[in-house]
Amino acid sequence: MDGTPVLDNHLHLDPVNGRGGAAAETFAEAGGTHLLVVNKPSWHLVGEVDDADGFREVFDLTVDVVVAASDRLPGRAWPVLGVHPALISQLTDRGYTAAEARDLMQAGLDVAAEYVADGPALALKSGRPHYEVDDDVWAASNDVMKHAFELGAETGCAVQLHTEGGEDFTRVAEWAEDRGLPRERVVKHYSGGRLQGPIPSVISDKDELETAAGDEGPFLMETDFLDDPDRPGAVLGPKTVPRRVRWLRERGYDDAIRTAHVETPARVYGIDTAATLDEP
Repeated sequence: MDGTPVLDNHLHLDPVNGRGGAAAETFAEAGGTHLLVVNKPSWHLVGEVDDADGFREVFDLTVDVVVAASDRLPGRAWPVLGVHPALISQLTDRGYTAAEARDLMQAGLDVAAEYVADGPALALKSGRPHYEVDDDVWAASNDVMKHAFELGAETGCAVQLHTEGGEDFTRVAEWAEDRGLPRERVVKHYSGGRLQGPIPSVISDKDELETAAGDEGPFLMETDFLDDPDRPGAVLGPKTVPRRVRWLRERGYDDAIRTAHVETPARVYGIDTAATLDEP
C-alpha cells in the first residue's frame, strides 16, 4: 500500500467464540494497518447482563483483544465501547419495562465512558433498534442514544451509532449538537455512500464507496466483520477494506482514500493514522 494507512472503522473481534486477535493478522496481511474494534453485544460474550459489572466484563474482554490485535498490526487498534441497541428488546422480553431497560443501558454507557476518560477506549457506541418496536421502546432507545451524546460531549469523544437504514439523520445530529457534541463526532455505522447529518461509515460495497468517494465529503470505511464461526460469511471479511482501498486507487480515488483513512479519522476521533503507522 506504499505506506498508506488503511483503517477499518467498525469491526468486531470475539475473544470468546471467534478468532479474536488472529483476525487482525488476516487484515494486516491484506494490507490493513488500523482497526476500530467495537465490542460485540453483551449476550455474545458474557450472557445476560443485569448490572454495570456485567458491562465491565464485556469491555475488559474487548480491551484485551484490542491489545492482541495491535500486536499484529503495522499501525494499531482502538476499542469502541458501548451498549448494542438491540439489548433493549432482550431486556423487555425478560420482563424489564422500557424505562428500566433504558436505565440499565444508560448505566452501561456510563461505564463505557469511564474507559474513554481513563484512556483505553477511543469512542462510544450507541444507537436505536434497526427493526420495528413499540413506541415506548423507541422513545427509551432515543433516550439511551441522547445519553451517549451527553457522555461524548463530557469526555470529548465520538459516538458511533447503530440505527435503522436511511440517508437523512439530520435530526439525530441536531440532538447531539443540542447536548454539546459536534455532529462531526457522530458516526453512522453501516452507512450508504450518501448521508445527511452524521459522518458516514460506509459499508465497503463498491457502489456505495464510489458514491462516497465521488461526493468528496468526509467518510470512513468499514466491514462490520462479526468474527462469528457460526456465520463465517456474514457481512464482510477482514480483508475487504484493504482490497477496496486498492480498488479505489485503481480508479483514481487517491484523494478519497486519504479522506477516509487519514483526514476523517483525525477529524472525528483525533487520531493520527500516519504517525501511528510508524509506531513500534
